[in-house]
Amino acid sequence: MKRKHQRLLLVLASLGLVGAGAVLVLTAVEDSLVFFYTPADLAEREIAGDQLFRLGGLVEAGSVRQSGSTTTFRVTDLTRTVPVSFTGVLPDLFREGQGVVAEGSLQPDGTFVASQVLAKHDETYMPKEVADALKKSGRWQDGAAAQ
Repeated sequence: MKRKHQRLLLVLASLGLVGAGAVLVLTAVEDSLVFFYTPADLAEREIAGDQLFRLGGLVEAGSVRQSGSTTTFRVTDLTRTVPVSFTGVLPDLFREGQGVVAEGSLQPDGTFVASQVLAKHDETYMPKEVADALKKSGRWQDGAAAQ
């Protein structure tokens, strides 16, 4: 084999190894990604029951119920509503009418079981994903985050 062919073979083998490494890294990262959906997005998508994702929207007024350490409430994007169940301590700033992002999975009965709930941190903040989703749906009003 000529020296030129050996170099070409070495370059091709190196590119193959780098490509295989990139595929492995991307596969590993994809498994750890947590996607964000609004209630309207959930109605349009088919989501596996074991898939972790974030559900964002507003806590529907009058929907919060507490039974022991389990809290149930509904998250809405002003178009659709999803029931949520969370066992644990809610953030101090969690309340009705405020923006919330919950991480967990969807049950077959349509209830979202949250493992973590994130709430806004001051009077003018709404999670970026929630604000973007409300703007996309045409339901955003200036000053809505402060209400």
